[in-house]
Amino acid sequence: MPNAENAQLQYESGQTPVAMVELTDQGDHLEFLSAANLWSRRSGFMPDIKPTGLATGGLVTPAASVTNDLVDTAALTGYLLGVETAVGAATDETILRATPADTHKISSVCVDSAGAIEIVAGTDDTSFNEVRDSAGGPPLIPVGSFEIAQVRLTVNSGTPGAILASEIFAVPGVHKEMFNFPAWTIVYGQVASGVLGLAGVNMVSAVPLIHAGPVGKKVFASYNTPTFAEVMDASEFVPPANTHSVTSKQVYGRTIGSSSASLGQGAFTAELQDGITDAILTMQDADLWFKYKQNRSNNPYILAQGKLGIGTQFPAGDSIAAACTISAMYEAMRVTS
Repeated sequence: MPNAENAQLQYESGQTPVAMVELTDQGDHLEFLSAANLWSRRSGFMPDIKPTGLATGGLVTPAASVTNDLVDTAALTGYLLGVETAVGAATDETILRATPADTHKISSVCVDSAGAIEIVAGTDDTSFNEVRDSAGGPPLIPVGSFEIAQVRLTVNSGTPGAILASEIFAVPGVHKEMFNFPAWTIVYGQVASGVLGLAGVNMVSAVPLIHAGPVGKKVFASYNTPTFAEVMDASEFVPPANTHSVTSKQVYGRTIGSSSASLGQGAFTAELQDGITDAILTMQDADLWFKYKQNRSNNPYILAQGKLGIGTQFPAGDSIAAACTISAMYEAMRVTS
């Protein structure tokens, strides 16, 4: 019978930082992945996600000078190339009207890749629509810029006038590109069909394709990748896994059952040197990756990520040991190839 005599258990003993870098859109505009297989979730080393977009401020209003075809923009902060960028207030930005042959024009008020206010004009028409880069629709904005408002004018250049507040639109996700919209969840590591994939983020909805291409906004992240060390003299490893229970109800003529699942803790035992200065004890309560190989000479392994709990035992007539738990958010993953 096979056993785990030659097994190996490793824990996340350190982290290697990766500076802010662009994540790669996987083509569905939902999944944006890094070049790393695993991201650390240890406190102080968690990823920092910074999509391009507005963070604070940036209100667009009719020009205070009450001059024809001008708007003002308030000071703002936003993220460009993953870096927080402050943009000062701007006054008297010119908004073009449709040519005399047409009546409707949408212009986007944007922050360009250099951190300056820019106006991107759409194509004239006789009515509005919501199709980007179409006549009467909003324009596609440059890659690397972000949109803070749209100005929608319905009088042509033969009749200039002061822009009205009702002609300025700034609904997040529609006319205004916020860095935190859509929201996202972090994927610290993933396995599909036994193959270890890449870490990154999953957007809760597809990123709108409002940039020239058309493409969505850029998503950046800084993160730490884990480095592993062996848990010396480890044994009795149990990966975090779902357990199932059944409840039933008696009805006339039969019994109706229902099942539920709950995630159980992982566990292992480690023999210690003195129970005080052992390296793994410094990681108590940290959220770490664990890697278990049934045979340290072979590639298949189990990955688990969770908070390390340690209960140290100091028996008088036996070795000092730690009864360890792994409190995970997700069940362990099996990497087979």
